[in-house]
Amino acid sequence: QVQLVESGGGWVQPGGSLRLSCAASGFTCRSYTMNWYRQAPGKERELVASITRTGGSTNYADSVKGRFTISRDNVENTVLLQMNSLNSEDTAVYYCHANKFVNDYWGQGTQVTVSS
Repeated sequence: QVQLVESGGGWVQPGGSLRLSCAASGFTCRSYTMNWYRQAPGKERELVASITRTGGSTNYADSVKGRFTISRDNVENTVLLQMNSLNSEDTAVYYCHANKFVNDYWGQGTQVTVSS
């Protein structure tokens, strides 16, 4: 059974850091392009960060470049999103996503709230 389970969300003050984790089961995440999306209230879901299945190249939305880092732990079959220098604009539900050709999987999401 394919499953993506996110964890690590929560409340943090502006300027703080959080690390999100996405545990994959039922498939090997290093064989997939792994993405983190987020959706803020009243806004569309947006792609935040990606790590490709071949070569492990990373890409980021302009709004998070230099603050967020996506990585993959092949031993744990997990994808991580390190988020630093958080601000209120980063408040959203964060979703883990896996894609390989026609295969497309989503996690249930984890809430990140940045406020003082």
